[in-house]
Amino acid sequence: SLSWRPGSNNHSPIMAHTIQARTPFSLGWQAVTTVPEVVGGQQLTATVIDLNPWVEYEFRVLASNRVGTGEPSEPSKQARTKSTSPKVTPANVSGGGGSRSELVITWEPVPEELQNGPGFGYVVAFRPHGATGWMQAAVPSPEASKYVFKNESIQPFSPFHVKVGVYNNEGEGPFGPVTTIYSAEEEPSRAPTRVRAKSLSASEAEVWWKALPWNASRRRVLGYELRYWSRSEREDMASVQRTVGNQTSTVIRGMRGSTTYYVSVRAYNTAGTGPPSATVNVTTKKPPPSQPPIKVMWNASNSKIILNWERVKALENESEVTGYKVLYKKNRHSRPSVMETNTTSVELALPVDEDYIIQIKPFGEGGDGSSSKQITIPKIPGPNAVGSASKVSTLSALSTIALSFTARTSL
Repeated sequence: SLSWRPGSNNHSPIMAHTIQARTPFSLGWQAVTTVPEVVGGQQLTATVIDLNPWVEYEFRVLASNRVGTGEPSEPSKQARTKSTSPKVTPANVSGGGGSRSELVITWEPVPEELQNGPGFGYVVAFRPHGATGWMQAAVPSPEASKYVFKNESIQPFSPFHVKVGVYNNEGEGPFGPVTTIYSAEEEPSRAPTRVRAKSLSASEAEVWWKALPWNASRRRVLGYELRYWSRSEREDMASVQRTVGNQTSTVIRGMRGSTTYYVSVRAYNTAGTGPPSATVNVTTKKPPPSQPPIKVMWNASNSKIILNWERVKALENESEVTGYKVLYKKNRHSRPSVMETNTTSVELALPVDEDYIIQIKPFGEGGDGSSSKQITIPKIPGPNAVGSASKVSTLSALSTIALSFTARTSL
């Protein structure tokens, strides 16, 4: 219940009062519900309702007349509401995982402003699926968010019904809804079989294996973990790559060219990884050609552009050139189109009323090689034109070079 003394009305009668409150948990001052619901201008007392139990409040009053609302009063002294038994249960009750023979239960703690009194804590109730009686444990810390029940009789990955309730010094509150949580599982006991690996390029290799069944021992398989290391590295320095679900193949990327790697595969679940498969080895292909195409020449006639370049010779430690990719696009922001050829010339049917950006790069079994410096073929001012790249280098596809050309008229 609040009371106050009237302030100055500035020569206009007070028509209503508004009561606001704040707590250590609120964002500034908030209007509160009162009895009576509307506090008239002549009224100097009111009862504030719907407050949270066991929370310290400050109050202030604002007066309004026909002109508007005045400045608020000075805040009252802090006053704590009475305590009562808790009414709010923890949110997001879940769990699982943990070590062998454990049931791990987690939840989001109830905020302090909803604990309703001192001595707040949690009651965790659980029972195996199919049982009738509940086992209970008290967790006396209001900040607690986890309870672990350990018993050697708990079977791996067994379902439990779980509910979490609340209490304080005033008594017990309600339990939250029942949810199903599984006990900790054991890591897979078998290794994948029929592991194979094949080099795709200088930097990629594909690995296959036979999947493990989820057998009666409840040892789930959530996916597979590949460990791979080069001949010059120790196994404990291996790189790790994981798959999810029933996937039985994957591509390893970022490998070094002309390098032998060892690969093993393990099944995994929340408890950890199982035993490794037999180790297989794979040797990546030679690196792709490092030299870019040079002496790129072009000529255009009507809507046809013919490109020519000098053949790229791979170095001794590089994979042989098996073809070329011609990348061309209309502007810097569009995705390039790609044409492959095993010769050193290509003909493109392109309109002559737009600029085109073109690059050429060799490729072999080791992957794509270095690109020529991109050339820009400008709008053709006449029916026929010829040109060449002024320089050729391995700069990125974002760079441009000047292109010299001469216009010719038909005789």
